[in-house]
Amino acid sequence: MKRNLKKPLLYLIFSGIFSTATYAQTAKSNVIQDNKLPELLKLKSEMTVNNELADRYKIQLFYGQITEANKVQKDYNSSFSEWEPKIVYESPNYKVWVGNFRDRLDADRALLKIKEKFPSAFVMKPER
Repeated sequence: MKRNLKKPLLYLIFSGIFSTATYAQTAKSNVIQDNKLPELLKLKSEMTVNNELADRYKIQLFYGQITEANKVQKDYNSSFSEWEPKIVYESPNYKVWVGNFRDRLDADRALLKIKEKFPSAFVMKPER
């Protein structure tokens, strides 16, 4: 007789526990979002498309005064067209960076070609 009571009792206990667990979280939440969030998400997606957020390697051709940086950039443009040069200001110098390479191997291959014209060039991975 005791055995017959154990099964219904266990069934009643488990069904009681699981039925309360299914109704435990019925609250609604209201999210208040800043108006700038969609604009920031759009900017992030544009930067992702342009590879501005990814960890990439660059080749640095020059650092120094802006007039010299412009000359180096012009000289580079007349010799190479494969990789886009970019002048970046990092206080107190201007730097001429070339390329946007996914891995070090691609950057080193490009460096071999660029070093023929710019012997002081080197591969770097800029910090964000």
